[in-house]
Amino acid sequence: MRSSVRVGLSVLGVCALVAPVAQAAPAKPPKQAEAVGFGGAVSSVDPDATEAGLEVLRRGGTAADAAVATAAALGVTEPYSAGIGGGGYFVHYDSATGEVETIDGRETAPASAREDLFLENGQPIPFDQAVTSGLGVGVPGTPLTWQRALDRWGREDLGEVLRPAEELARDGFVVDETFRSQTADNQDRFSAFPATRDLFLPGGQPPEVGRVHRNPDLARTYRQLGTDGVRALYSGDIGADVVSTVNHPPVDPAAGRHVRPGAMTASDLQDYRALDQDPTRSGYRGLDVYGMAPSGSGGTTVGEALNILERGDLAAADEAGYLHRYLEASKLGFADRNRWVGDPAFSDVPTEGLLSDEFAASRECLISDDAALPAPVEAGDPTTPQDCAGGRGGREPYEGPNTTHLTVADASGDVVSYTLTIEQTGGSGIVVPGRGFLLNNELTDFNFTPVTPGEPDPNLPGPSKRPRSSMSPTIVLRDGKPVLALGSPGGATIITTVLQTLTGRLDRGLSLVDAIAEPRASQRNSATTDAEPAFLAQPEAAKLEALGHRFEPTDEIGAATGVELLPDGRWLAAAEPQRRGGGAAGVVVPAP
Repeated sequence: MRSSVRVGLSVLGVCALVAPVAQAAPAKPPKQAEAVGFGGAVSSVDPDATEAGLEVLRRGGTAADAAVATAAALGVTEPYSAGIGGGGYFVHYDSATGEVETIDGRETAPASAREDLFLENGQPIPFDQAVTSGLGVGVPGTPLTWQRALDRWGREDLGEVLRPAEELARDGFVVDETFRSQTADNQDRFSAFPATRDLFLPGGQPPEVGRVHRNPDLARTYRQLGTDGVRALYSGDIGADVVSTVNHPPVDPAAGRHVRPGAMTASDLQDYRALDQDPTRSGYRGLDVYGMAPSGSGGTTVGEALNILERGDLAAADEAGYLHRYLEASKLGFADRNRWVGDPAFSDVPTEGLLSDEFAASRECLISDDAALPAPVEAGDPTTPQDCAGGRGGREPYEGPNTTHLTVADASGDVVSYTLTIEQTGGSGIVVPGRGFLLNNELTDFNFTPVTPGEPDPNLPGPSKRPRSSMSPTIVLRDGKPVLALGSPGGATIITTVLQTLTGRLDRGLSLVDAIAEPRASQRNSATTDAEPAFLAQPEAAKLEALGHRFEPTDEIGAATGVELLPDGRWLAAAEPQRRGGGAAGVVVPAP
């Protein structure tokens, strides 16, 4: 969403510099919703990040190399959504083997964490106080995810793929309205932390649109990671600064803000592992849909909903009928996700059962074409499916709305779908002094108390535990060959965004970019369904309300990106035409 500039100004030891755009600034990288061509493709929310990935592909890098380069650049231009202070899920297709494999780079709780992590006197602490604290910060997983991806599927070393992002942080990018407004939304809490204030609030105010924002501290951090390796964070001085910041949040006393400390240790960093694990797989109309297994809930929930929807003919349904079944399948999938999915190292997650056709049949028979199911719906039991069993379920847990997603394909046909995050917009709000990156607040993705009183909850805090996530990086194959890959930010709405986009493309005949652009609604086993204004303006909305659906207006849902392999061998990259100011799709060699 922003363009880089190369202005050659010295840093002069300041934390960040905001200045007018230099007259000699080069042309902006393109911001376009669709690009078609050869040699590989990259799609992200930001043109500088997309260009960083394309630069790596042009010099012969793999999809994994380009994905890491794109992600690092997003840590510069989208610092409120992702960065090395967070985590994510990396899904990779290997064209040589036809295999899809994943890396779970989700953050973990400190070893000292217990179920009462967010309770005081037996009651949950206010959510906003958990967000802006050291208490909510998980052990970052992103740097080790990058290194693991390069070790397994890359050709370049970490220093090489970080170089475009290092230059971008040093030389700067042009502030757009999205960056300015996100900064303004966080101005009060950013002001409480001197390092955050100095970096993002020059002169105490959000930067103006059209100014140049630089982050020399982050440039130096990237250079150190490239030179010393990720051990600089997990067992070195960067990590020591992270631990100190978490345990002693550097708050300005004059801000009058009580900021709870965390209890992270050097051992928590040293013990962290980015996990290799098998993906989820569900068949859908002759295709294989791969996603992220638990601790992620995207793979199981998208897969279950697709299994439910496959039992009907969405292509033949009218638009209202299609949307009704999509919303109902989402409702049921979320009921089961909330009851069963958590970190599999701490509870027995019935992944195979959740993705079974037998369980889908037991849930699909609850759906009526004539009326919406009253929500919340009770979870089913995938271990012993019973036809049409269901009652009233528990509340919907909260999950922060931010994150970012990128999708990459290379000339060999390898594909990466990668979602990464620091949770809330702006994460914890705490910049590590002298390092130029924000810390996450991912531990607030744990449920503070059980969702349904009296029932086991797999997503309560625990020592070294990974909080459940809705991130849903997805790759679709046909006969072992890539069809498309996609994902989105948006907290719990990620799952519904991916599901709606997949069914729009695969069932309704929309192009990938049109499926991404479709007006969205997100039903997550709640009495009301979040819906964008354009969705509510459709005549189908009134038909859905007549069936019992109730809508809650929301400005925006998700910001998807994807790539698709066309029958003639060209790659199509697709991004949002409008959401978050529009995304950036690019290819190495555009088709004539």
